[in-house]
Amino acid sequence: MPLARSLSVTSLSGLEEWDEEFDLEDAVLFEIAWEVANKVGGIYTVIQTKARLTAEEWGENYFLVGPYVESNVRTQVELIEPTNPVMKRTIDKMNSSGCKVYFGRWLIEGSPYVVLIDVAFTAWSLDRWKSELWELCDIGVPWFDREANDAVLFGFLTSWLLGEYAAQSEEPPHIVAHFHEWLAGLGLVLCRQRQLSVATIFTTHATLLGRYLCAGNVDFYNNLAEFNVDKEAGDRQIYHRYCLERAAAHCAHVFTTVSQITAIEAEHLLKRKPDFITPNGLNVKKFSAMHEFQNLHAQSKNRIQEFVRGHFYGHLDFNLDKCLFLFIAGRYEFSNKGADIFLEALARLNYLLRVNHSDVTVIAFFIMPARTNNFNVETLKGQAVRKQLWDTAQTVKERFGKKLYESLLVGQLPDVSKMLDKEDFTIMKRAIFATQRQCQPPICTHNMLEDSSDPILNCVRRIGLFNSSADRVKIIFHPEFLSSTSPLLPMDYEEFVRGCHLGVFPSYYEPWGYTPAECTVMGIPSISTNLSGFGCFMEEHIADPSAYGIYILDRRYRSVDESCNQLTSFLFQFCKQSRRQRIIQRNRTERLSDLLDWKYLGRFYISARHMALAKAFPDTYLYEAQEPFSASGFRYPRPASVPPSPALSRHSSPHHSEAEDNDEEDERYDEDLEAEKDRVNIRQPYSQTQKNKSSTVTAGNGATGASEGNGATEANGATGASKANGATGANEANGDGDSITSEKN
Repeated sequence: MPLARSLSVTSLSGLEEWDEEFDLEDAVLFEIAWEVANKVGGIYTVIQTKARLTAEEWGENYFLVGPYVESNVRTQVELIEPTNPVMKRTIDKMNSSGCKVYFGRWLIEGSPYVVLIDVAFTAWSLDRWKSELWELCDIGVPWFDREANDAVLFGFLTSWLLGEYAAQSEEPPHIVAHFHEWLAGLGLVLCRQRQLSVATIFTTHATLLGRYLCAGNVDFYNNLAEFNVDKEAGDRQIYHRYCLERAAAHCAHVFTTVSQITAIEAEHLLKRKPDFITPNGLNVKKFSAMHEFQNLHAQSKNRIQEFVRGHFYGHLDFNLDKCLFLFIAGRYEFSNKGADIFLEALARLNYLLRVNHSDVTVIAFFIMPARTNNFNVETLKGQAVRKQLWDTAQTVKERFGKKLYESLLVGQLPDVSKMLDKEDFTIMKRAIFATQRQCQPPICTHNMLEDSSDPILNCVRRIGLFNSSADRVKIIFHPEFLSSTSPLLPMDYEEFVRGCHLGVFPSYYEPWGYTPAECTVMGIPSISTNLSGFGCFMEEHIADPSAYGIYILDRRYRSVDESCNQLTSFLFQFCKQSRRQRIIQRNRTERLSDLLDWKYLGRFYISARHMALAKAFPDTYLYEAQEPFSASGFRYPRPASVPPSPALSRHSSPHHSEAEDNDEEDERYDEDLEAEKDRVNIRQPYSQTQKNKSSTVTAGNGATGASEGNGATEANGATGASKANGATGANEANGDGDSITSEKN
């Protein structure tokens, strides 16, 4: 059940700038979330990375509101006195009335102002506010639900803050309050119930009931229209939370969500169709390495190879130069994150590689935090043995070099038989004996507290992938988030991702999906699904996603077994690519990074705020709803070097030639020329401006606050489309044509 398209044409590079000239001098934006300066999940990343763009737009009139958590404030927030006199009077009044409110700057890019409320300090009001909530909204919150109790306290305090700010202002301000997720949603409901002069926006990043249903192995998407939502929420003892979320969605002037797939979910579970799709972006500068990203891949890959040498000591009977690193990362939700289908596909891939006598070895990393008590002794021993071998080799090399130097000094060619003496051979033999191993390399790098019931380990036992010498697929389960201070794998997450060849995220429930987005901006191909927000977004914007290293797995219209076969096919085809093809594909993948930049995706939030202003203050901002345009908008075309055939078995980059590795000069790949072809193929849509006060904010039914031009049509791989002004602006790799023959894997 597709929704009306968002105005996605405005999120692309090379397009004309929007002429949005809303006068924001007398407007104030409050962005309210439980994860402001308080890292709990993915919403923290959304708010943190978006802050710079929003602060540039709103300046001194932008305030983030969140809970006061002392441990976080000590490391992330600089407490200061408010410079805004209205805000100072507001905080002083609340503090004198029994609250504890702090003001400061969040020490992130953009340095936005933050208002932090100590909810525990006002816990004495909890029973009174619960009674008021029951009387006003007929929502009862049980005493034992601590998270819901925090939501009640936070909601009443944020609505108090907004009301007090309006009361302390000399002239009625145009306040926009943007609430994220159900934990902050009660504040929105109270603003509307108390008839505060506030334009409200509610964004759900994943519906509460959807998370619970998918965690219970329910056939979720095929039964969306059939669920008795009240009963399902009651059976899971979250009915009060569900009521808070649903009330916020219905009370908001503007309701948004992060992806098309989540919009469908919200329409059925929350019973309101979203007004906007506001995709999550990234600060691309943080991940972009300009033309050096290929070199960074090689450097990070070398560090992973060092870990692999230690982990597989005694069984290192495969060529590391023909070894591919795959990974899956995220919360440990075995089925929701697709770890189950990934493991099954790895077993089938192992069979295909063996029967085809492939010399490629695949090492799959599972980076999912679980309960452990320490590192695995055998894993630590492997790294110690590797270091010992390195030290031994360095010692012998120094002794050899000294003898060679002395021989050359006297003008004689060295006698090779005398360069290594018995002591050298003894040292080397002892080192070789130390590498002997009586057991297989471990699957898990840590000691699991619940080894016998762990889903990943049980699945590994079932499929029989135990890192044996005969297996072409090896598995490493790292049940802890990566850290550069780890004695085992001393790499942070970004560096690890850069060193891998492919990210695999076959999620069943993924409202957006930051992990494949992070892979994309770092030039690493990834596998996503058409049930994830990221996968739907890429299918909408790219004519042939696989040509750009974005593989979209069909988990919506296929059975689990069919999806597993498709994933196995993706993995097997990727293993058959040559080094040259992978380099070309990484260049293309990195070129999509502008699609995910807040510089473009942030405009959806801008339009949502303008629509909210128009609805809440119709005398100042006018709004007219229009029917959605039939134009389907812009899409990246298929690269010119990819065969236009839609055959399922097509290569996602130029076909491999047997003579390619030996004579690549005959078919030189010019990355600059390839990028220019993509620029030429970008279609330029017509833009419609939005203006302040007397002008109109246009929007489609369930779409966005601006209209799509009639000339914005899909680029179905065609090459004759008009050239976009400014082109893509992607970070091309300087001289990648030359690097093809010199880069490592």
